[in-house]
Amino acid sequence: METLKYFTNNQFVESSTDKYYKVFNPSTGEQIARCPRVTAAEIKKVIENAHKAYEGWSRTPVIKRVQILYKLRDLLVEHMEELSILVATEHGKVYEEAKGDILKAKEGTELAISMPSLMMGESLMDTSKGYDTVLYRESLGVFAGISPFNFPAMIPMGWMTPLCIACGNTIVLKVAGATPMTSLRIAELYREAGLPDGVLNIISCDRNDTQELLTNPLIKGISFVGSTSVGKYIYETAAKNGKRVQCLCEAKNHALVLNDAALDRTAAGIVNAAYGCAGERCMALPVVVAQEGIADALVAKIKEIASNLKVGPAYDKTSKLGPVYSAEHKQSVIDWIEKGLSEGAEMVLDGRNTVVKGYENGFYLGPTILDRVTPEMTVGNREIFGPVLCIKRVKTFEEGLAVMNGNPFANGSVIYTQNGYYAREFARNTDGGMVGINVGIPVPVGVFPFSGHKNSFFGDLHCLGKDAYRFYTESKCVTTHWFDEHEKTSTKVSTWDGTI
Repeated sequence: METLKYFTNNQFVESSTDKYYKVFNPSTGEQIARCPRVTAAEIKKVIENAHKAYEGWSRTPVIKRVQILYKLRDLLVEHMEELSILVATEHGKVYEEAKGDILKAKEGTELAISMPSLMMGESLMDTSKGYDTVLYRESLGVFAGISPFNFPAMIPMGWMTPLCIACGNTIVLKVAGATPMTSLRIAELYREAGLPDGVLNIISCDRNDTQELLTNPLIKGISFVGSTSVGKYIYETAAKNGKRVQCLCEAKNHALVLNDAALDRTAAGIVNAAYGCAGERCMALPVVVAQEGIADALVAKIKEIASNLKVGPAYDKTSKLGPVYSAEHKQSVIDWIEKGLSEGAEMVLDGRNTVVKGYENGFYLGPTILDRVTPEMTVGNREIFGPVLCIKRVKTFEEGLAVMNGNPFANGSVIYTQNGYYAREFARNTDGGMVGINVGIPVPVGVFPFSGHKNSFFGDLHCLGKDAYRFYTESKCVTTHWFDEHEKTSTKVSTWDGTI
């Protein structure tokens, strides 16, 4: 079993800790590594390394910074198979989903490569007569990225690292102790691409020691992805300590299915969105709000398709549904299913007793469907993060929209319909920040922001899109005035010195 190290100054360093996270292969249930919970002193040292690297890196022209990212992008392509298998092994995503995780890291890198254009400022000659103003965008310093277990490539190495460092900052990444291996391997590729010492640093630590990232004055900003309760705390604590913060949190995305929806394609889209990544993503589709005229037929079709999903080990390329990431999380999902049943939901498809031959110790759950979930049931309103689909039934479009908007989360929302009027009304009136019209997973490509609302996001600037470079830079306005021969000898100066 491998003992992992942390990464700083382009070196893998053995921690002095005696505390470790266990890293499992969820497909087999076997422990494959242990990840150090680095000490408080080591965290401070890593932050200092990032701070020391900042001056030289921030003064490196942006065009030269992104040349390293060009090389990194090519290395991601070159190692696509290896990295995809690594994600599948340590997390449990099936192969195509794991490959998508790496492709999304590549997408974020490609967005960062555009930084010379994105960071271009603005200018206006003669803002007042003889006065010119130029706006520049500048880096801030050291950022901390706190990433979750469920996307070990896309989030730390697509949403956070490339955009942060392309803007001229350095970063300390706290990766999830359960799934650290992909990020550590990509760090090697950054080193191979020529990234200078100290620009990228990777640690894992416990929640108490994470406090150092939220309060250390050398850290200028925090990007977090995780639970809402933790996100609220991070937002309040880091902001109180003068840092800019973006916190992407939980979701309970709903899809409204109207009577005129294309039944077969709609059911297939719902199954894909509900059970992809075993439901372990904040843009999963765990709730369907079905109009009564189509509800019975829709539930029957979803059950038919879901029942035929092949549950199996993640790195078997024929598997369509892999394990959840840990034994503890598997039990949590089972507890939620049983909670739903106790609340009065109707079991349509039960995945609790799924066993994969030859992989009996893996953390498998089959697709589960709970029907006739009512608004007061917690199972339909709280994030389960597993392969569980809840069905809520409504009479009208208006009732369905009200049910959806009554949820405290607002990452994504979806409507399935062939009616343009209702599609437009839905897009205009839903609370969801990312909206799908006949699109089950409405995550836009990275040139647009990942724009959750309500309790799904805390902050002002989202990740990705134009929000990304705004989050990782600050604006500086320079106003210039040159004296002509007459003004050189004048002692008269306007109170506003030409700014009106």
